[in-house]
Amino acid sequence: MTVARLAAMDVSRAARVLGEVRAAALSGRRTPLSPRPVIEQSWGRMLRGGLDPDHGSRSVLLAPEEVLRRREESALRHVLPVLRQGLLTVADVARHIMVVTDAEGRVLWREGSAAVLRKADGLGLEEGADWREDVVGTNGVGTTVVVRRPVQVFAGEHFVRSHTSWTCAGAPVTDPRDGRLLGVVDISGPLETMHPATLAWVDSVAKLAEARLRELHLTSLERLRAEAAPALARVGGRAVVVDRDGWTAAVTGLPYSPRVGLPSALSAGRRWLPALGLCTVEPLGDGWLVRAADQPPPGAARIVLDLTRARHWTVTVSGQAGSWSRELSPRHAELLYLLALHRTGRSAAGLAADLFGDPSRTVTVRAEMSRVRRYLGAFLQHRPYRFCEEAEVEVLLPEDPFALLPHSTAPAVIGSRTSPLTP
Repeated sequence: MTVARLAAMDVSRAARVLGEVRAAALSGRRTPLSPRPVIEQSWGRMLRGGLDPDHGSRSVLLAPEEVLRRREESALRHVLPVLRQGLLTVADVARHIMVVTDAEGRVLWREGSAAVLRKADGLGLEEGADWREDVVGTNGVGTTVVVRRPVQVFAGEHFVRSHTSWTCAGAPVTDPRDGRLLGVVDISGPLETMHPATLAWVDSVAKLAEARLRELHLTSLERLRAEAAPALARVGGRAVVVDRDGWTAAVTGLPYSPRVGLPSALSAGRRWLPALGLCTVEPLGDGWLVRAADQPPPGAARIVLDLTRARHWTVTVSGQAGSWSRELSPRHAELLYLLALHRTGRSAAGLAADLFGDPSRTVTVRAEMSRVRRYLGAFLQHRPYRFCEEAEVEVLLPEDPFALLPHSTAPAVIGSRTSPLTP
């Protein structure tokens, strides 16, 4: 049933119909109407995970000091004014609240109508609460975290019974630099606040927040570039100035690359970086001055692709020059998993077929693989794309095959969930 069809009904009738659909689906009977695919797939995840649809599993709240720590570390703190201006100006009249979570679905901020906030307390929708799907069932926060796209959940579309008097619409806010999920912004309220345009509204405000983050990033790079100019003028040879996340502010003697892959815990000294080889790293302002030496990269290495934790996929490289890890975006996790399945290599057309079911989408594949090679460097070869022969590659998979990259709609990944393959 589409949101448009729901909107054509009065609220009470729409809630009643969805309640009948929910009851039939959860009891294994034929449903009078088919739930929307995003809802049906979420219900399937809940049933396989054994979540109780009658009671759910209310989470233990984070301690106030932990909530404060996460707020201070969240990039979303910089765009709260954008979110408030876009979503809270009519909160009391529209009877809704704004909820902002981190990438794990933990509630960091919650503001809006006082009356609705009190109702949210009764549902456990409080600051510090865990609103992942496997804790509270299908909802506008947890389901959005899984599928990485805007989701509206109304009445009986919620998996847990106590939430069926509620409506919510959530949209992901991603890092405009690399697509990494930063968190979810959600509008929630009683059933009568449901409107088919709410989802588009929330998504548009999330996009405004991402635009503001992009603007802040460019401003910080400009500031670092100004600080870097005198330092680079004194440096002989090849060097690059990057911010703390590896984004390039200035470069001399090297081809320009938007980003340099850095270890998660970089410190000053002699370091081996995948894209540059052996380097000397020095702090500079809010970034690093990286001077490259003419040393070849190490050969043999062990590469571990960890896909066991949803939304926190990582690649770890260990070799004679040390060990480093990197958190992967959803697309890069898909690509490296597919290359681990095909150790002899995969062409751009082959990867396009694996990802999109369309071998002609090679431009997208080549662009993403170019980004992957920036941090894997010589460990990833091309023509065809493959891990280097000297590398030992291990893939750590979740125990539940259906938890393998749950956001992914790639045909090859879907096939691996139903017929697990061991890379």
